[in-house]
Amino acid sequence: MDILTAVLIGLGMGAFIGALLGYASTKFKVEGNPLVEEVDRLLPQTQCGQCGYPGCKPYAEALVEGDDINKCVPGGEATMQAIADLLGRTPQPLDASKQKEGDTVVYIREAECIGCTKCIQACPVDAIVGAAKHMHTVLEDVCTGCDLCIPVCPVDCIEVRPARHRPSMSDAPKWRQGDSPIEIIPVKWTTQ
Repeated sequence: MDILTAVLIGLGMGAFIGALLGYASTKFKVEGNPLVEEVDRLLPQTQCGQCGYPGCKPYAEALVEGDDINKCVPGGEATMQAIADLLGRTPQPLDASKQKEGDTVVYIREAECIGCTKCIQACPVDAIVGAAKHMHTVLEDVCTGCDLCIPVCPVDCIEVRPARHRPSMSDAPKWRQGDSPIEIIPVKWTTQ
């Protein structure tokens, strides 16, 4: 009977503390700035820290308070223009101190990779694929060049390289309605 009493007392205390926390969370709720939320939605959410802030939300808060709108390298010109339009500010060229020589991505020398997965864990945009104890590779079209994976690599097999031309929608061929972008080639089967 003593165990049952102890369990019931523990459940009662847990329910009371849960109810108290639930009440406190609604009573003392701090409302966020809706403008900060809108700016944060415009940022790329890479949490790379290239802007000098630990993530996109702190940078959004700083933007609303008047910080420069040209520090988000992964977001590029389009993000900066959208933030400038939202905040009613004049767009600026991207901060040269945040930009690298041209557009860069990281590259993993696969023969040297030991498959530790530390780079995968460090990548804020999931641009690195691989499995434990197997080589990893970088999806160049996804990589923002934040270089957060470089310092965590225990064998220094990650290097920075210039990005190749990244295709955009303007590079896509223009199809007329009814045209098929896939050419169908008939296959002739032969039996012997």
